[in-house]
Amino acid sequence: MSKVPPRLGRGLSALLGDANLRPNSDQGTMVVRTPVDQIDANPFQPRMAFDQEELQNLADSIRTQGLLQPILLRTSPEAIGRYQIVAGERRFRAAVLAGLTEIPSILRETSDSDAAILALVENLQRQDLNAMEEAEGYHRLLEEFNLTHETLGYAVSKSRAHIGNVVRLLKLSDPIKDRVRDGTLSAGHARALINAPDPDSLVDQILRQGMSVRQTEALVAKKIAARGAPPAPKRKSLDLSDMERRVSDAIGYRVSITTNRKGGGDVSISFSDLYQLDDIVDRLTRESGTPAVALQS
Repeated sequence: MSKVPPRLGRGLSALLGDANLRPNSDQGTMVVRTPVDQIDANPFQPRMAFDQEELQNLADSIRTQGLLQPILLRTSPEAIGRYQIVAGERRFRAAVLAGLTEIPSILRETSDSDAAILALVENLQRQDLNAMEEAEGYHRLLEEFNLTHETLGYAVSKSRAHIGNVVRLLKLSDPIKDRVRDGTLSAGHARALINAPDPDSLVDQILRQGMSVRQTEALVAKKIAARGAPPAPKRKSLDLSDMERRVSDAIGYRVSITTNRKGGGDVSISFSDLYQLDDIVDRLTRESGTPAVALQS
């Protein structure tokens, strides 16, 4: 798969044509009521833990106000007369907890890969995933559906660098992964530990001393140097690298920042085709209200 339609880079609502937000009879989209006992969970759901207190609060709201937003379903490929959740599993669980026997839903036929991508994108947009769930979700899409980092970047509106950095967290030991899952250790700290000679031995020190990510990076560099490793090539300052990472994550494309002795510099955004360039222009002009110019090859 060498090229992805640009719609995949625009998030969940664009991929679904806003069908999950409101019914539109002109487009053949119809909200129906589906018995909850005919609905199965999404087998590609990347979210491992659902906060029970949050679910209960949502259930209380649904019990009072009803389920205001339909969930997205597809016909189950495994059983006749059953459906699988594509997006909206948290709302489904809360609705069941609230005692609803049927819920509003929209049926949309999707492939396994689309169902997996949509479940991941929905959670990412709501910031419901911890870093390890995000990493495992990316890895599953890359491995099971043979997606490239670029293709996956389109689908979830993230840069290839972001995808690679998150997936690298899977190289860490299970105890460190568990620390990331429960929020004891941040994803930034975990990334800094990936190249450490013995990362597990450093975790307690980092937590005990309340080290920042930069302090952790300095500690890892010190440990590497102590082992007699050759000095690393000159790198950009941590401040500049952090700015690049933040901008890349914000716009979904690889960003490079260079500075000169006068205090100025350049910011460059990398793209591989006109689809991506069109998407970049759209993202950068969206907030200002300036219409993006469609590019043609």
